[in-house]
Amino acid sequence: MQTDRLSTIPYPAPMRALHWIVALGVLATWPLGMMIKFTAEPFKLTFYMLHESIGFLVLWVMLVRIGIRLTSETPVSSGGGPLAALARLVHALLYLMLVVMPVSGFLATNAHGFPLSWFGLFTVWSPIGKLPTLAPTFSTIHTWSAWILLALFALHIAGVLFHHLIKRDGTLHKML
Repeated sequence: MQTDRLSTIPYPAPMRALHWIVALGVLATWPLGMMIKFTAEPFKLTFYMLHESIGFLVLWVMLVRIGIRLTSETPVSSGGGPLAALARLVHALLYLMLVVMPVSGFLATNAHGFPLSWFGLFTVWSPIGKLPTLAPTFSTIHTWSAWILLALFALHIAGVLFHHLIKRDGTLHKML
């Protein structure tokens, strides 16, 4: 019974806030990225700037989130077995893709010869500069990581719904 009570203890407030900031950032950047190729020329650069700026913000929030996760205690998880292992795998891959995707996008932007203008406020230093031979590779990694992230997001939501609607174990409330 002790484990059940502990499994409903919420994550610390900073971890919850960073989770939702990243979620909102991804929910903004993913559609923006998909719409860029369908956007008329006068607005295309604005879409790129917003997509890249929010993505770069997601990267830094994720790095802070990983740091907090590695240095903080997390609530006890209820249960074990294959579903718990799947949940741990999905979370680890989400964290990985939430770093790989913005890094590859940032490097693709730089390699194509476009410096990142963060929300039009300042230009972010380019670690690689223009590298036309590598740009397509970074772009491919960025595209694939976005699709992988979407699949992981779907699995994550399925897990949330499973815990909330079927198991009714309070897992969702740990992140609210």
